[in-house]
Amino acid sequence: MTQNDGTPPNLAHDPVTEADLQAEEVLAPRGVRGRPSWDEYFMEIARVVSTRATCPRRHVGAVVVLDRRILTTGYNGAPHGLAHCTEVGCKMQDGHCIRTLHAEQNAIVQGALNGVSLRGATLYVTCQPCNNCAKMIINAGIVKVVFDGDYPDEFAMELFEAAGIELIRLRPAMHGTREKLL
Repeated sequence: MTQNDGTPPNLAHDPVTEADLQAEEVLAPRGVRGRPSWDEYFMEIARVVSTRATCPRRHVGAVVVLDRRILTTGYNGAPHGLAHCTEVGCKMQDGHCIRTLHAEQNAIVQGALNGVSLRGATLYVTCQPCNNCAKMIINAGIVKVVFDGDYPDEFAMELFEAAGIELIRLRPAMHGTREKLL
């Protein structure tokens, strides 16, 4: 069977509604059909992306998704063409490595570099974003952040709340437990 334009149903580009996403999360939690939820699926992809990180201090991966389609990915590493921490060591300042961009920053920059709007998208990231990343996420038009892992930056949480960003902590170690924070 095909759509009116001849596209097979599984390739149709109908926008996914929030109601569709919520219904599927309720009807298909991990294990009911042997499939991960969409949040678990995209978070697992973010974990794979994090394996490309080039700063040994922390491996973080990010995936930006709209209507269940991946728009961009990013991991923490040095700017394009510059030496990585794994090659020349970390450049430390005030307890932070300043040689690298954060995964969220790289995912947002990839959208800008390739002309891909992130407006209305969801960001999946393996660590709570810092306040600098939070500001970039807000300005990129991302409306939802799903993360695992903590980062001690309360100001980032304040920024997300003030901007009305939906914030969900996904705890895969606890079988995909979701904790809606904002």
